[in-house]
Amino acid sequence: MFELPKLDYSNTALSPIMSEQTLDLHHGKHHQTYITNLNNFIKNTEYEKLSLEEVITKSSKENKPGIFNNASQHWNHNLFWKCMKPNGGGKLPSKLENKINADFGNFEKFREEFIKAGTTQFGSGWCWLSIKSDKLVVTKTPNAENPLIHGMKPILGCDVWEHSYYLDYKNKRPAYLENFFDKLINWDFVDSNL
Repeated sequence: MFELPKLDYSNTALSPIMSEQTLDLHHGKHHQTYITNLNNFIKNTEYEKLSLEEVITKSSKENKPGIFNNASQHWNHNLFWKCMKPNGGGKLPSKLENKINADFGNFEKFREEFIKAGTTQFGSGWCWLSIKSDKLVVTKTPNAENPLIHGMKPILGCDVWEHSYYLDYKNKRPAYLENFFDKLINWDFVDSNL
């Protein structure tokens, strides 16, 4: 059975960029609901013995949306929590900085692409930095979908479902994305995923 991961920081540690109320609801309620639903869906099935990644790819191929959506959202959020830290942002580790410069031209172009992907995702979804054929790419996905099912390895993800930002930013998704990018990203964790 899958379980809610503990955060590496307190529920107040990301404030004011992400408030305690948002983190309480997002981690403690929304993420927990995905896990509860997933465990209920896979109980006493062949999926129960699989890793989370295997559940995602198998349920995607077999068109089992209940399992897929909850498994994928669990995986997405596990990454999302690790992608943030108090007083994040700032200077990138040199390996990651060099790779971004090589694949995007420069850091500003990457920042612009990432924020644009999140801003232009219609409705609920995610924006990502992933590895595809040894190259870094920015993508966006609707709802629970993630780049794993497209043969990519996500190394940074930002949740653009309204529950991620609405209490703090109302309808200002671009402001949320800019603050996430500039003040919350844990670049050491992203670098470790390269």
